[in-house]
Parts: sequence; C-alpha cells; structure tokens
Amino acid sequence: MVFIGTMILFLGISLGTMVGVMAGAHPAVAFAQDTANLNDEFGDAAEFGEFEDEGEFEDESDVAADERPAKKVFDPLIGYNRLMFRFNDKVWFWVWQPMAKGYSKVVPEPARVALGRAFYNFYTPVRFGNSLLQLKFKRAGIELGRLLVNTTCGLAGLFDPADKWLGWKRPPGEDFGQTLGRYGVGEGFPLVLPLLGPSNLRDGLGWGPDILMSPIIYFVPAETSVGITSGKYFNRSSLHIGEYESFKKDALDPYTFFRNAYKQNRDKNIME
Repeated sequence: MVFIGTMILFLGISLGTMVGVMAGAHPAVAFAQDTANLNDEFGDAAEFGEFEDEGEFEDESDVAADERPAKKVFDPLIGYNRLMFRFNDKVWFWVWQPMAKGYSKVVPEPARVALGRAFYNFYTPVRFGNSLLQLKFKRAGIELGRLLVNTTCGLAGLFDPADKWLGWKRPPGEDFGQTLGRYGVGEGFPLVLPLLGPSNLRDGLGWGPDILMSPIIYFVPAETSVGITSGKYFNRSSLHIGEYESFKKDALDPYTFFRNAYKQNRDKNIME
C-alpha cells in the first residue's frame, strides 16, 4: 500500500509541478496565484522556445529578435532532462489527466476549491518556518494568524475567514529552496525529476527540510501521510485541467520553455 500510495503521490506532483511552474507555485507549497498574468510574467511562449542545443549550454534568448547579448544556460544534463520531460509529459496525458477529469466530474468544483484551501492551511508550518528563516517576520505573523483563524473558525481551513473577515490575504509562498536562494545559494543546474517535473539542484535539495517542517510526518502513519500529500496534488490538478496544454501548445520548444519559465518564476519568488 505504501508503494502504491507513493506512486500516486509522484503522479500527482508531476502535474502540480508543470502547472505550478507556470502559475507561480512550487511543489512544496499550495497553488495560489492567478495564471491569467502568465504572459505579463513570462512573455510569449515562443520567446522561451527558440533555442538551439549547444551541449552543456543553451541560448536563453533569441538574439535575432531583440539584439540583446545572448545568455547561456548551463544545462549539463540536457539530454537526460529532455528525455525525462517527455516521459513526464506522457504520464500526464496518458494517466493523470484522465484521472483528474474523472475526479472533477464526480466532485463538484466548490467542494474541490474548499478542499484545496484545507490542504493549503494544513501546510502552513512549511511556509511559516521558511518565512522565519528568511527574517520575514510580518509574513510569518500573517501565516500564523491565518492558521489559527482558519483552523478554528474556518472548519480546518475549508473556508477562509482570515481573508474575508480580517483582510489577511495569503502571502506569497515560501519554501526552503527559496530560503537558500535568499542567502545567496545558487541554483546549480536544471534538473527534471522523474514524475516530479522541472526543478534545479538547489530546489531539489530543499525538499528535505520542507518535509521535516511539515506536520504530516509527525502525527500520522506513512500510508496516511502519502495519501494526504497525494490528495493535495490530485485535487489541485483537477482545478487546472487544460492549463498545461495551453502553455505547451504555444511553445516552439516545450522543454526550454518550461525550464526557463521555472527559473524566472523562482528568481522572482526569491526576491519577493
């Protein structure tokens, strides 16, 4: 059962990562930002797709289009990354998308939205801890206040009275990869994880501390822990069906598009 649950978890995170990358989310935090600002944030998809492979380096911009000096992206595992990107893509279209569509037809959208709020509330300690580590005390205070209000008055986070009654809106998400970046740790190199999607060396290593900050591992058995985390990503993906396809269809080179969008989004999150 643990093995099966773990595989479901990985499948769920794969979509969560792909869509989250484009919408301003990291796999370790809830998906809270509006994808309507995608073009303002990243520009046209074609801008991220017009690249040529150059072994360990790739151009980051189309010089012919805007005459800026070409930047290089250090991507020593580009062959592996492209292969794993295609693998994750097939998993999404062949396995996870049909499951998410079926789930969305059975569970009404308002219930799935409320469940998403509850999952977001449950993982507050991860964001709270990383806010403290980055000395963002105001943000940490809002996270703690929202946790207390929404857990008690919002039925374990199914509702968000902290926002509606008190005006305490969700702060930008924080995770340990961002914490490392905040203190000057470089991203290393791009890394597409099997079923987990786009990442880099720094953010991949950041998963460990985030897991340790999550309350889930301390209070429930391993099977339940895997189930809760799987449910989080599965529910989230059901609310964003079609977004991954929309981002992908406009990209001349989907791998470089998602890779560079991930980098820009993470850089932005670190500076917030």
